[in-house]
Amino acid sequence: MDHLALEKKLVRLVRRAAKIPLARDFSVEQKSSAADIVTSADYGVQSFLQRELVKLLPGSGFLCEEKNVNDAGRECVWVIDPIDGTTNFARGIDDYAISVALLRAGQPAVGAVYNPVKREMYSASAGAGARLNGRRIAVSDTPFGQGLLCTAMSLYRKEFAPVCFDIIAAAYGMCGDIRRFGSCATELCYLASGRCDLYFELRVFPWDYAAALLILKEAGGVLKGLHGAELTFDRPTVLVGANSEENYRKLEAVVGKYLKSVPYEETLG
Repeated sequence: MDHLALEKKLVRLVRRAAKIPLARDFSVEQKSSAADIVTSADYGVQSFLQRELVKLLPGSGFLCEEKNVNDAGRECVWVIDPIDGTTNFARGIDDYAISVALLRAGQPAVGAVYNPVKREMYSASAGAGARLNGRRIAVSDTPFGQGLLCTAMSLYRKEFAPVCFDIIAAAYGMCGDIRRFGSCATELCYLASGRCDLYFELRVFPWDYAAALLILKEAGGVLKGLHGAELTFDRPTVLVGANSEENYRKLEAVVGKYLKSVPYEETLG
């Protein structure tokens, strides 16, 4: 399998899928809570990508955010978040993205994260580097004390917000500043391209980070679970990331001070 050639085909498909949210013709439904919503555009993007990606790679499976699509036991699995940052999208805020990764034998092989409003296509294939609109990108060399930290407060499980605030407050006292854009995939790509330098979130799902994980690693960054755990794609996870191993260790020490273990036990159905 030529991963670089597959990346180029994936990029073209994701650009086609982006016509759906750009049309701005959608309805909104509530899922688990008032903060957890889905739009008809999410469903439309996911359906389009499932239909076209199986043509691109016959026999491949899917792990998708919407409609509980999970046949992740196959050799090749497409992990899709049709709109990461749905609340931003629904409210007309430009920070959202379509995120698609190909897992091959359980590891990201190809990934694309696309913001259709800003026309920013982040992509990568294993061993071939990461790109923004076709040009190679790399993480920054910004030291921790000047770094920008992207983060969130466990939106769908607000009982975990207090520990998030403790971690954020401690990190804020050590780094340059904090940003919250409302889209994990977007923020990790900003880390990959040097726009920010640090990342922490308490509870993130595989479709949020699968593509951006590959993009960030190919750009020279670090992304792991709590206490340095390697990331898997069968459950939500804590994410700790940085532009360097040194900065990762500093941020992980802050996170580990307040979070001794993952405070939830969940797997994907």
